[in-house]
Amino acid sequence: MITIGQLARYAGVTTKAVRVYHERGLLPEPPRDSSGYRRYRAEDAVELVRIRTLAQAGVPLARIKELLAAGPGEFAAAVAEIDAALVERAEEIRRTRARIAELEKGDRLFVSAEVAGYLDRLRGLGASARAVRMERDIWILLQSVAPEQAAGWVADKLDALGDPEFAALYLDYDLAFDWSPDDPRLPDLAERTACWTAGRSGEAGSTPPPLDPELLRLVTGSIGITSPAWDRLTRLARSSDV
Repeated sequence: MITIGQLARYAGVTTKAVRVYHERGLLPEPPRDSSGYRRYRAEDAVELVRIRTLAQAGVPLARIKELLAAGPGEFAAAVAEIDAALVERAEEIRRTRARIAELEKGDRLFVSAEVAGYLDRLRGLGASARAVRMERDIWILLQSVAPEQAAGWVADKLDALGDPEFAALYLDYDLAFDWSPDDPRLPDLAERTACWTAGRSGEAGSTPPPLDPELLRLVTGSIGITSPAWDRLTRLARSSDV
């Protein structure tokens, strides 16, 4: 008869593992002697080695008891099933690692290549990090809920960036984010924007389909950042005086 410490040492496991196997019903728990200690037999050591071997081979603890009691045919079938599950798990890990590697691509993990290219154009233009982040968040949501419309809009944005006048307006709007709503430059910016928009809308096929109003509110509301100056620009753009 041997103690739990001796049993664990002979089988090459920890005493904690032995207790876990007891709790899982894999290894019968022997009665205690008069001193209150568990005493194990050689048969327990053999059984513990079998349990340890299966566990180290990747067999889930929940299946070990089944395999220990299985005949040769059942054992082979169960092992094949477990092996298939391990292969699928290995493939899942491979996909997860590939996904993690994609994180190095930054924005390209969350948006299409076209949108990522648009964001890169904004950075090259000199847009603020705040503006690029806001744009990215809008495009993430827009591509998720309306991918076809998003494709049309990003193509239009890329085309517009090729117009120096639009590029200048974009940068001015970016700067205006921090302006006072009473800044005297706002009416001029609103007027320039309205004139450019009117001119572009007159070009055949140059304007993508309008977004659904509910979707537009959802997308613009996703920014979570407000600018009193931008709010006034919006009002000015809608005013008949512009």
